[in-house]
Amino acid sequence: MAIRIFVTGGTFDKEYDELGGKLFFKDSHLQEMLTLGRCKLDIALRTLMMVDSLEMTDADRSLIVEQCRQAKERKIVITHGTDTMEVTAGTLGKAVKDKTIVLTGAMVPYKFGSSDGLFNLGSALAFVQILPPGVYIAMNGRVFEWGNVKKNKKTGVFEERAG
Repeated sequence: MAIRIFVTGGTFDKEYDELGGKLFFKDSHLQEMLTLGRCKLDIALRTLMMVDSLEMTDADRSLIVEQCRQAKERKIVITHGTDTMEVTAGTLGKAVKDKTIVLTGAMVPYKFGSSDGLFNLGSALAFVQILPPGVYIAMNGRVFEWGNVKKNKKTGVFEERAG
């Protein structure tokens, strides 16, 4: 059972420019993370874009939906920025019904060394293998259905929607 991973950018893949004092994208760190985590799964990795999720457009989300629909794999993990992850999850949840899709991200860039990214990636890969078809968000060892999750902007933690 192959698992497709789509990279879209987000904090996962940001690096720090020490001279300019800004975060930026260079290359995805996903292959390095999979190697470091000693991942033995059959993975098909593809970078769709490298954008901050606050800058993600409806056209970007449409591309993600189409790539998920066209993927031959039934299990898909998407790395995504956390600020609008629930928006993309909602778009996918309404459009793709026959695959298991798990979005994940990081609050701290992988290259910072203290990132939650490696743990979140491992969790997403585990969840995608056992969950039924649907769209989910996996963060901090927890998994949420796409319509019942929000990012708590004060704590930086994903949680179930109240009510």
